[in-house]
Amino acid sequence: MSRSSQPRPKKKTNSRNKRGTYKIPEALPTEEYKEPRLEKIRQVVFRKKPEIKEIVREPTAGGIVFRMTPDNRDIEILLIQDSKDRWTIPKGHIEPGETAKQTAVREIGEESGLKEVDVLTWLGKIHFKYRRLDKLVLMTTQVYLVQSTNNKEHPTKEKWMNGIRWFSFSDALDAIEYADIEKLMLIAKKKIRSGEFN
Repeated sequence: MSRSSQPRPKKKTNSRNKRGTYKIPEALPTEEYKEPRLEKIRQVVFRKKPEIKEIVREPTAGGIVFRMTPDNRDIEILLIQDSKDRWTIPKGHIEPGETAKQTAVREIGEESGLKEVDVLTWLGKIHFKYRRLDKLVLMTTQVYLVQSTNNKEHPTKEKWMNGIRWFSFSDALDAIEYADIEKLMLIAKKKIRSGEFN
């Protein structure tokens, strides 16, 4: 066999180009390829919300519940922690036939287990709004100043809560998630210190 007819040895191929970086194989659809996870995030972020078709008004009531420390010098505030870890006050929907004051007492009892309470005065109302699918919910909460009259009663949380506890007044201000409730807490403190509940 002549030398010229012998098969030439194959050159080793390398996927690196001259600059030392790897080439993308031509088989991959480089122009249209999208990272699946990134595309999924885009779909969630830019998903169009359903059009609001109904406005729903929800009247609720609750209370800023307090007790005095044993030496009667400091105020403690009861807060509950909801399923999203936000600290707030006990409150709930006003049932048919109930007054807002009755609702506040009932909700405090249901959500905290405290039964020996005294409603001292009305503090004000706060407004929330949020979307529920294609509905815009407008919630108005009547808030009362409520004193726990038995320091031996221990609050117990409902299953849907992440926590419930007494806070010092300053710690309660730091923990509360809603500015409107914080303002009412400051009004509450002033009334407690002055003893004026009209």
